[in-house]
Amino acid sequence: MNEEIQIKDASNEYNDRLDKLKAIREMGINPYPDSYERTHKAVEAKNLGEEKGVRETEEIMAKPNAEIKICGRLVAFRDHGNISFGQIQDNSGRIQICFMKNVVGADTYKFLKKIDVADFLGCQGELFKTKHGEVTLLVTEYTLLSKTLRPLPEKFHGLKDQETQYRQRYLDLVTNEDVKKRFQFRSDFIRYLREFYWKNEFSEIECPVLASSASGALAKPFVTHHEALDHDFFLRIAIETYQKEAIGGGFERVFEIGKVFRNEGMDPSHLQEFTMNEFYAAYWNYEKLMKFTEEMFEFLLTKTKGTLEIEIADREGKMTKVNFKTPWEKISMRDLIKRDCGIDINEQKTEKDLLKAIKAKKIIIEDAEKLGRGNLIDNLYKKVSRPNIVGPLFLIQHPTDLSPLARRNDENPEIVDRFQVIVNGWEIVNAYSELVDPLEQAKAFKQQSQAQERGDEEAHGKDDEFVQAMEHGFPPIAGWGMGIDRILALLTQQDNLKDVVLFPLMRPLE
Repeated sequence: MNEEIQIKDASNEYNDRLDKLKAIREMGINPYPDSYERTHKAVEAKNLGEEKGVRETEEIMAKPNAEIKICGRLVAFRDHGNISFGQIQDNSGRIQICFMKNVVGADTYKFLKKIDVADFLGCQGELFKTKHGEVTLLVTEYTLLSKTLRPLPEKFHGLKDQETQYRQRYLDLVTNEDVKKRFQFRSDFIRYLREFYWKNEFSEIECPVLASSASGALAKPFVTHHEALDHDFFLRIAIETYQKEAIGGGFERVFEIGKVFRNEGMDPSHLQEFTMNEFYAAYWNYEKLMKFTEEMFEFLLTKTKGTLEIEIADREGKMTKVNFKTPWEKISMRDLIKRDCGIDINEQKTEKDLLKAIKAKKIIIEDAEKLGRGNLIDNLYKKVSRPNIVGPLFLIQHPTDLSPLARRNDENPEIVDRFQVIVNGWEIVNAYSELVDPLEQAKAFKQQSQAQERGDEEAHGKDDEFVQAMEHGFPPIAGWGMGIDRILALLTQQDNLKDVVLFPLMRPLE
């Protein structure tokens, strides 16, 4: 086995570590024990030394106590003959450790030759301060907890290559403290998001990832084959329809935080697999949702940032200050597009008329001839308006054919009761008063299916089962969705969604 591994990796250091591992096993020592009982995290031990003070070094050396037990990865080590210093890193941070030959004993001290930077150690001893005032653990006993065969990158200066950061995130976390803090922020943000829902009487439910129809959004789905059922299914593009069915079944407020999949282009602000948060509330409308959204962000930003004024990076990497203080600005899609390019979408009743107006303005939209009127409007907005928005801004009153699952406005049936929240050119929230009329829903699905047959891959397919559920009766419903990755990219000043996804999908290496 040892020879096989050496053939695969001719690195001298790798083979040297393999030799050490073999020697450790021959000594009867298990290099991979199952656990270690620690008493303190690294930072807790350091704080204890600062708060309570420590004994004099000479007194400790004469009769050391073994009251502190820490464990973690050895991230630095320097040998000075009969005394050696190192750094142990755990989830809380780092602490310096010190090995003295006359404290641990000659044989135990000699065993340090088998230890390498990146190994995991358990260390027991007493705290003291060096002459430079650094709280340090004088080790009386230590245990090898895991022998590492590969070294950490570049003398622990951290990963610099972006692709390597994504492919080997575990190394990125070890070597870049800011990266680990970023993903801890993600965890905290989602925790407080759940807390906000719970305090507002929402129930968390789980909806299927595999579905017989791709519904709930305008997007191209992934298709997979189910061997046992011998049928093709879609990976969900949204979490919407099942949550609304749960409302029809008697739940009044539900939410889910989960993965959705859209088989579309990849760029810094779009991923094919991403985390979506959706919630639905019975007897609410989109105006209630706007107020609820403002309250949510005030709660989340206060908890995670301590302020409502956040500095974020725009698409070019330039820092922009965004103030989330409420109330937020509101503007209709018609007024926004008209302001930014002069096209009044209300005057363009068909996709042919709209396409003609777009071409007259010399605005280029990819595959425009294949798009229905709704998707043409959406792509026009993304071309001429969205990049200029700092926000936060409520974009309201979307055209009906852009939102087939939304409720038509009572006063103007050509628009729906919908809003999006735009921050720094990114759409982070999409919400609307839901369509609960089964006849209107069936009609909207039929129109979308016709657009799909004409080549619009992002149009809705039919969802007869959902219509059947609606025919059994839905109460008034308002629904809301937010891309978790996008809002986290904004709040942590990242311009690529992969930088807030712990293990992003990558093309396999040859």
